[in-house]
Amino acid sequence: MIYGVILAGGTGSRMGGEKPKQYLALKGRPIIIYTIEKFFTCPDFEKVIVLCPKEWVEHTKNLVKKYIEPALDKIVVIEGGATRNETIMNSIDYIAETGVLDENTIIVTHDSVRPFVTHRIIEENIAACEKYGACDTVIPATDTIVESTDGRKISSIPKRDVMYQGQTPQSFKALRLKQVFDSLTDDEKSILTDAAKILVLKGEPVALVAGETFNIKITYPYDLRIAKSLLEDEE
Repeated sequence: MIYGVILAGGTGSRMGGEKPKQYLALKGRPIIIYTIEKFFTCPDFEKVIVLCPKEWVEHTKNLVKKYIEPALDKIVVIEGGATRNETIMNSIDYIAETGVLDENTIIVTHDSVRPFVTHRIIEENIAACEKYGACDTVIPATDTIVESTDGRKISSIPKRDVMYQGQTPQSFKALRLKQVFDSLTDDEKSILTDAAKILVLKGEPVALVAGETFNIKITYPYDLRIAKSLLEDEE
């Protein structure tokens, strides 16, 4: 079975204000609703699991009921974890408790504040995950990447033609991801930046899926202005 997993655990501190950024309005509707709709309309998913902070669970359920009422049997909203990867593990635990978790179960994990993901990206994630066991959505780096280990001077400048910028979705065979995560030491877990690194740390393959430059993550107020323009282009 294949599950969509929407990660809505962010607090939105970089956006400013008290409301998490996934609940901010974009042309009259919350950002998270645009994202959920992209997954809801994908026929491959058994369910779409939305994970958010405990205090926002009921609010998120109400938003789903208000904007996507026919989807109530396909969309479930549950509490996330303290970190991004713990949130993903919560989704896997939910699948184990309510559905089928075996070596073929796939999760397509996605940031709730990337509402411009396409069905092409989702479908290619599923296909790559079925073939390789895991995949990450990326776009080629267009700017030179500069590394600094001390934050004051350049340590190295990697070759740009082998550098990519990570997006989401990131997709995984869920059972294997959990097994590898559970095998990590506390020190290994402390350096994780995303779920793909769980497998990379253990030398397991993670395939690349081509993203889109417009598959932006809405993080700062400026991003909201870009998102409004993108929505106008879709109309």
